[in-house]
Amino acid sequence: MTIKKLKKLAIVSTHPIQYNAPLFRMLSLRGIILPKVFYTWGQLETGEKYDPGFGKKVEWDIPLLEGYAYTFVQNISPQPGSHHFAGIDNPSLVTELERWEPDAILIFGWCFKSHLKALRHFKGKKQILFRGDSNLLDETGGPSLKKAARRIFLTWVYRHIDKALYVGTANKEYYLTHGLKNTQLVFAPHAIDNDRFMAQGVGGKVEEPGISPGTVVFIFAGKFETKKDPRLLLNTFLLLPGSNAHLLMVGNGELEPALKEIAGRQPAEISSRIHFLPFQNQFKMPEIYRMGHVLVLPSQGPGETWGLSVNEAMACSLALLVSDKCGCAVDLVEPGMNGYVFRSRDGNDLLKKMEKLLSDQAGLTVMGKRSLQIIRSWSFENICMAVEQSIR
Repeated sequence: MTIKKLKKLAIVSTHPIQYNAPLFRMLSLRGIILPKVFYTWGQLETGEKYDPGFGKKVEWDIPLLEGYAYTFVQNISPQPGSHHFAGIDNPSLVTELERWEPDAILIFGWCFKSHLKALRHFKGKKQILFRGDSNLLDETGGPSLKKAARRIFLTWVYRHIDKALYVGTANKEYYLTHGLKNTQLVFAPHAIDNDRFMAQGVGGKVEEPGISPGTVVFIFAGKFETKKDPRLLLNTFLLLPGSNAHLLMVGNGELEPALKEIAGRQPAEISSRIHFLPFQNQFKMPEIYRMGHVLVLPSQGPGETWGLSVNEAMACSLALLVSDKCGCAVDLVEPGMNGYVFRSRDGNDLLKKMEKLLSDQAGLTVMGKRSLQIIRSWSFENICMAVEQSIR
């Protein structure tokens, strides 16, 4: 009897995160390929990590290192981190990859010293898959020397890969703009752990923030930072005339004092409808989302390449209000069916669409059900199949 040898896939990623760990675990459990993850940040296998966006140390409450093979590659950067090119510097990465003898290598992101080095070293030697979610939504103005130079550089970078696993429409356009051909592009949708978010009553106990029953709740969940523009949402919410809607702001970050100051100086009848919850870990988030009816992601960029909180909210049957600077907007929002897209930084456009949703409260349930239908196909299973088919 001949035992089929599984093809080996080396995965190069900076550090364990809550969005990728379940995917790596599923790839391993399916038994179609043999994956191993090479983490390049070099952080400790356990313990908390300081997240500058949240302004606090974060230790995820879901397992990030269970169910798949992995190793931490030594990082010699004097300032280790994924926020700059020199923050990921692993002299032994190429050697460790060669020693494992993979059939293919999947690299997450090129803008780190060691990741780019691996791309260059293995070009033509191993099949190279690439995963990133960049898009062109932040580009402004006409032609310029700076833009032309960046186009040339990125075209050179992507010449080193065989296939790109694109996450959505805007990401696909980005790859095509930088020289990749349609035959090199494989759709591997941006996804979260749908099953966990769809399951009701399994999340951690959440303290109710005092929201009146029977009201419409707009929810923001993420970092309180300029890129995500939570200030626009708060200021627009204050303009809703004669509404008994509530606003739930979930997270922490540099804008937190300013946001709370704005809310605190409002009359009691208004401030009592604005609620703040600190950063909530993954186990509690499904129940947090179910406190709301409409997720609002007002990002202005730069760099809101997707917006995975939208996926999470859809799996919890919420309607959506998403700015046009979010990479997910064109794929996940069906205007009038499960929500609306509004112009970033445009409070008037956001206000009109918030009022439209408030005028048809019964329709919010229908929109939430449509969100749930849409997000079912944006799954880890479909990413796994895309990866497996790409290396056959």
